[in-house]
Amino acid sequence: MLLVLCVDLDDDLGRKTGVPTPVIGRNEVEHAAVSLAEADPEDSDVNVLFEGVRLHDTLSEDERVAVAAVTGVDRGDVAANRAVGREVDEVLATIQSDDQVRIVVVTDGAQDESVVPVIRSRAPIDSVRRVVVRQAQDLESMYYTLKQVMNDPETRGTILVPLGVLLLIYPLAVLAEFLGLPGAVLGISSAIVGLYALFRGLGLEESVDDLVSRVRASLYTGRVTLITYVVAAALLVVGGVEGLSQLEDVRAAGGPGPGSVVSALFYGSVRWFAAAALTTSLGQITDEYLAGRFRWRYLNAPFYVAAIAAVLHTVSAFFLGYVTLAELAAVLTAGTLVSVLSTLTFAVVESRRAEAA
Repeated sequence: MLLVLCVDLDDDLGRKTGVPTPVIGRNEVEHAAVSLAEADPEDSDVNVLFEGVRLHDTLSEDERVAVAAVTGVDRGDVAANRAVGREVDEVLATIQSDDQVRIVVVTDGAQDESVVPVIRSRAPIDSVRRVVVRQAQDLESMYYTLKQVMNDPETRGTILVPLGVLLLIYPLAVLAEFLGLPGAVLGISSAIVGLYALFRGLGLEESVDDLVSRVRASLYTGRVTLITYVVAAALLVVGGVEGLSQLEDVRAAGGPGPGSVVSALFYGSVRWFAAAALTTSLGQITDEYLAGRFRWRYLNAPFYVAAIAAVLHTVSAFFLGYVTLAELAAVLTAGTLVSVLSTLTFAVVESRRAEAA
């Protein structure tokens, strides 16, 4: 008599379906296979059980055949092999046969085949049948993975955008060579890829998206700070240019040292930088007032900016020899008084208004 023995060493059948094992009989094994397929269609043991049923139907034409499914446990090879051995003994005791029982083992891989010596100690084994699914799982899953990537906007932008830029470099380089500008195109292309990789690596895309959202909201709500930020950016650029221009003038006058270089940069740019800071602070104060969140202490900002700008401008002028020590002391004293008096004044005003409310 021939016994087709389906082996599930890690007991996927019992754990996922609750079907008691061993499973003996063609209809019982087929029912167990359907139950496991419903519980987990991707489990390879489903194919083992159906292959056992198929072998039973094929081989039963020539001789008497029985089919059964045995399982182990999901903890270690030794315990699993012992569990399989006990279930094989139970199956052999159930089968009524005058002839010696010979076994065809059906498994889904090398791990389950480790139990072959245990089975061979109970009955002779005619063959070991390993079930291999015809579909190339890696290739098939690759197709669906690529399809999913194409349908996912975030993943699509992460992978396809830099890939597309890289693929465009060669035709752009050919076109640039034809026009006599190969270096510019390659530089721009590599800069785009580098900036994209930098933004993705540092996670700056969320910050950029948040900035764009805030700018859009500012446009829709009419916030003054949007205009003041643009004006401040222009003033900063002008201040940088003026600082470099002042540095060139100082160099032309006599070749300054390191201290004079810093002083020249501050002397030429600090007025414009102060104007940029005053612009943004006034815009912020206006928005706070329009939103009903105004506090009197907010008015300290313009006075602080003016005092700091005056001090830095005078100090840099002193190191360049444009002002005397007495003038420097006067500006330092005035800057200190302005900041202290503004702080005290607005603090008193705010406290008085709080008490009146």
